[in-house]
Amino acid sequence: MSIEAFSFGNMNNLYAEYVKRSETYIMTVDHFHPYYEVYYLLSGSRVYFVKDRTYRVEQGDLVFIDKSVVHKTLQGRAPEHERVVIHFTDAYLHGLAGDNVPLLLEPFRQAGPVIRLPRSDQRSVDAIIRRLLGEIRLKPPGYELVPPAAVTELLLATARSLRENAHLGLDADVSPKHAKIFEIVRHLNEHYDEQIRLGDIASRFFVSPYHLSRTFREVTGFAFSDYIQLTRVKEAQRLLTETDRPIAEIAAVCGFDNFSHFGKTFKKITRQSPRDYRKGAGF
Repeated sequence: MSIEAFSFGNMNNLYAEYVKRSETYIMTVDHFHPYYEVYYLLSGSRVYFVKDRTYRVEQGDLVFIDKSVVHKTLQGRAPEHERVVIHFTDAYLHGLAGDNVPLLLEPFRQAGPVIRLPRSDQRSVDAIIRRLLGEIRLKPPGYELVPPAAVTELLLATARSLRENAHLGLDADVSPKHAKIFEIVRHLNEHYDEQIRLGDIASRFFVSPYHLSRTFREVTGFAFSDYIQLTRVKEAQRLLTETDRPIAEIAAVCGFDNFSHFGKTFKKITRQSPRDYRKGAGF
């Protein structure tokens, strides 16, 4: 596979990454994280699953992923594409913007995550992104000063454009096939704490288990069982950091009927044991 890539920063504060691919690529990591993500498609097309539906992303589109939202990119019309992702934490943004944080976070608060700006605003955003990439690729003296300013500019330009234009968010793909899977995903998001079997869900939504399994992966990018486990672990993370409930109790209320399985699944997804994750969060 032909890949060109370079990056700046770290996940604890601000991180920016450029990747250009010429061959088919689908994210293999089941994905959510405790920081914000901005995805910008410089060229090509992609399909993006966010929370409970998929969107067709084209050149110049922005995707704003809030904290702890499940998401995954899939193949678009052709494999060739180049994209930029920017990650930043709450603490970093507050240090950067102070009282203006709510304004800069407005793009993450829209009904849909994918935003297609008016042509004039899109050109301005593209210039900001390309200036950022030029600095972190070439590393001229003082280049470290540019990424924080560029991220501020990007968020501010998008927030202002949203305020000035009625509807910039893109609608999800709503073909009958997609609509059925979106309905099932919403059901899983609401009932992850219950016992869930593929056959039971297939019967509930009037499809065959084979068809559900195949179509679920095709539309979302996730295997049916992997999506359920990811959703359960995400809720477990929240409870570990926001409550003092015993870990065994958290495992049970998140839908795990076996504590050992919970521990192994949690560590596989987060790379930490539940106990270490809680300790690292300072609880």
